[in-house]
Amino acid sequence: MNTSSNQTCSCNSSRAGPQESSCGCSAGSPQTPAIRTTTSTLSRADRIDHLTLRWGWNREGHRVEPGLYRLGNPAKESPVFAAANLTLSFDHVRSALAGFDAWILVLDTKGINVWCAAGKGTFGTEELVRRIRLANLESVVSHRKIIVPQLGAPGISWPEVLRKSGFSLEYGPVRARDLPEYLKTRKATPAMRRVEFPLGDRLVLTPVEFVHIALPMILVAAVLWFLAGPVAALAAISAVLAGTVLFPVLLPFIPTHDFSTKGLILGAILALPFAYVFGTNPALPVWADGLAAAAALLIIPAVVSYLALNFTGCTTFTSRTGVKKEIFRYVKIMAVMAVIGSLAGIVIGVSKLAGVI
Repeated sequence: MNTSSNQTCSCNSSRAGPQESSCGCSAGSPQTPAIRTTTSTLSRADRIDHLTLRWGWNREGHRVEPGLYRLGNPAKESPVFAAANLTLSFDHVRSALAGFDAWILVLDTKGINVWCAAGKGTFGTEELVRRIRLANLESVVSHRKIIVPQLGAPGISWPEVLRKSGFSLEYGPVRARDLPEYLKTRKATPAMRRVEFPLGDRLVLTPVEFVHIALPMILVAAVLWFLAGPVAALAAISAVLAGTVLFPVLLPFIPTHDFSTKGLILGAILALPFAYVFGTNPALPVWADGLAAAAALLIIPAVVSYLALNFTGCTTFTSRTGVKKEIFRYVKIMAVMAVIGSLAGIVIGVSKLAGVI
């Protein structure tokens, strides 16, 4: 994030602080918390930060310091925008506001984007009210309005914010890139309000999903290679790729509403060729072929379904309550399928070691 180290303060707070000497405040003078300065220009370091974030590197390190930021040369009448403290979210807002003078109030969302933070409650009423008070915002601006991203609406109650802080809320567009047009009329068009999740938006999320499971996938594939051969290792790799890459691509086209059942369908289709190969192995007796095919038909859909369920946290298709219901409804089923399939594989392995087959 490209923010300058220059900070300003004024002697209008009810409590003296450590900045008194640098700001020229007397011991009894009130003081406003420091206002950081940022720009709308994204540096090479910012873009590298975005890339590493997309690939899940140093996940906890992509955070902006919460607080009030000055963009350009804002006046008391300039608009105030609420933002998450994930670097990518903050950078989207400030870069979209190129040429505008504004205040950006960054909430402590624990390094999570607006949509997910609203669902978790960190981009919420209490945090917004808290930041308004900590920034002494009423002394910085002459108006009493904060522009909140539309995707943050599930976490914030505007009547409560108004009652507790005196500031009203104005819900801006879904996408930060629409802010310049929105500021012309302070009204969002239907297109600005429409929540979309196109292929490009789904694909940019796949690297971080894959990275999280890549190491376990490699270890499992290596073990299966030595125990059951290359086809079994390929099955493990294919299940992970299907759940983390293919599923986001096909998400709108797979029937059913729940992500778990979508994953089960995709996993079952993927499992069919592997079940055929395992079930027609001439080196094994019929009963062992049957167990091997059953293992593929049980384990692969369970893995794909579990990874698909994890993807609910990346989309705007789902709700917090809906995801909870889906977890309670399907995770037990996935676990049973995985356990039974694993037991089938263990029986085959033990039988080989015992010389039965």
